[in-house]
Amino acid sequence: MSSMSRTVPPTADVVIVGGGVMGTSIAYHLAEAGVHHIVVIERGELGSGSSGKPIGGVRAQFSDPLNIELGSRSLRAWQDFGQRPGADIRLDSVGYLFALTSDQQVADFETAVRIQNSLGVPSRMIGPREAHQLCPYLSTDGLVAAAYSPTDGHARPGLAVQGYARAAARAGVAFATHTTVTGLDTTGDRVTAVHTDHGRISCSTVICAAGAWSERLGAMAGVHLPVRPVRRQLAFTAPLAPPAPRIPFTIDFASTAYFHNSDDGLLFGLADPDQADGFDTTWTPDWLTLFRAAVQRRAPALADMETTSGWAGLYEVTPDHNALIGRAGAPHNFLYATGFSGHGFLQAPAVGEIMRDIHLERTPFIDVTPFCADRFTTGVQTRPEIHVV
Repeated sequence: MSSMSRTVPPTADVVIVGGGVMGTSIAYHLAEAGVHHIVVIERGELGSGSSGKPIGGVRAQFSDPLNIELGSRSLRAWQDFGQRPGADIRLDSVGYLFALTSDQQVADFETAVRIQNSLGVPSRMIGPREAHQLCPYLSTDGLVAAAYSPTDGHARPGLAVQGYARAAARAGVAFATHTTVTGLDTTGDRVTAVHTDHGRISCSTVICAAGAWSERLGAMAGVHLPVRPVRRQLAFTAPLAPPAPRIPFTIDFASTAYFHNSDDGLLFGLADPDQADGFDTTWTPDWLTLFRAAVQRRAPALADMETTSGWAGLYEVTPDHNALIGRAGAPHNFLYATGFSGHGFLQAPAVGEIMRDIHLERTPFIDVTPFCADRFTTGVQTRPEIHVV
């Protein structure tokens, strides 16, 4: 990309910190709206943080109406990504299938499906037999019901980052990779400059899209962004013969074990409930013991499949598993979009639009004030997201 460099310009209108899918989406949407002099700062290569994961789920199945609408609007954008901004992200609309094993889970998902349907999402509750037909690996033993939406699926975050970044670069956005933010200058209620290890940038607006590293950046501006880094791991099977059937993104909700197609095999994942906070992204294959124990009950054929490699990345987790989106009270020109708790990729197109509108002081398509960062300190009632993996 011609505008990719390790040098930073001395001035900018907007500095975006974080070159993952959120930062590049924001840059693209701002540039498309005619905002000039945008710089994206990334400490590594673009997409090397949480967005580096090989496959990202895209869905509108959530319990909170705000997340449903962010997911639904983003699904439409992912489906149109080949035309706008113009890139193949290998979107596979296989659906999402949540396997439910208790009456309480079923009641919670029935409520969520009603909300989703009211917002135009074609999700539905199905019985064990239909769930098994959709995903032949599923055992119906102990399976009470499932929730399914056919328009969900998965895509490749790395390709999405590249697509957004190329389109943004064509519109004049500058990308400073391998560049670390070392501090911020504030004057009164404004950020006036961003310091990096490659120079200082005077600026009019700073947007934090730094994912798991956002709390550190917020502290530089005096803004509390309650985001903690949590390692998540996944693994890939050896090529399967005969090939795996085309299945939905399937989740055993009780254990969080999930699996779906990946090239010539399957991808396995699971959220380790005992995973300590931290920035370590070392892949440790012993976590697969947890996955195999979970699928032994729910999808027993997977328990003995050979795995060949894996990957570890960071979730950026907030106390209620909802994002932090908005503008700081002070400094007033510090904006943030972070803390997506595992659903940042799937919400990135909609959030890019919203951040564009917040910057331009337009009214976004949906009111995101419930996701303001100070909700945990002002006594506002939070609304924890239930559909979290």
